[in-house]
Amino acid sequence: MNLLIAQMISLKRVQQSIQTLIGQILSEATILKYMMQLHHTLAAWEQSVIEQLLQMPAMHVDETSLRVDRKNHWIHVCPAGHITYKFLHPKRGLAAIEASGVIPRYGGVIIHDCWASYLSYDQCGHGLCGSHLLRELTFVIDSNDYAWAANMKRLLQETCAIVAKRQSKRLTGNEYKNLQKR
Repeated sequence: MNLLIAQMISLKRVQQSIQTLIGQILSEATILKYMMQLHHTLAAWEQSVIEQLLQMPAMHVDETSLRVDRKNHWIHVCPAGHITYKFLHPKRGLAAIEASGVIPRYGGVIIHDCWASYLSYDQCGHGLCGSHLLRELTFVIDSNDYAWAANMKRLLQETCAIVAKRQSKRLTGNEYKNLQKR
């Protein structure tokens, strides 16, 4: 199934590859039946992943474009802890977020790029993604050479380095107060 789904090799070529590997010809119907069995098995796993995500205190959310049948689609990504849920949809906005069924049911904090569609959800908290903030600050520095932007970028990078070294991945209470003062 990897050849067909992940590698995007045609059904005919997959058939030929299997014949080369095991010396047997599998019909297209057999290969497609295996794919449908995998699809049904993964549906239960997908629901389990969504339920686990909904229990996480914080979750990142983002989307990126992908061409499907020569049309633009969007992969909506929701990682938290060791879990990553991906959802493909032809739209980027609220319709896709609603169809995924994750953010509308989520009560924790979503970390995102400040995109308006995410801000539509009041039942969850919101945090801004550090990587997106750094990109915006880099643009402000490059285009306007503002000192405040360079200082803020340095502060974010220093804080990230401190947190990354810690098992808890957190600042202490005093460090957080000092961060706010700076």
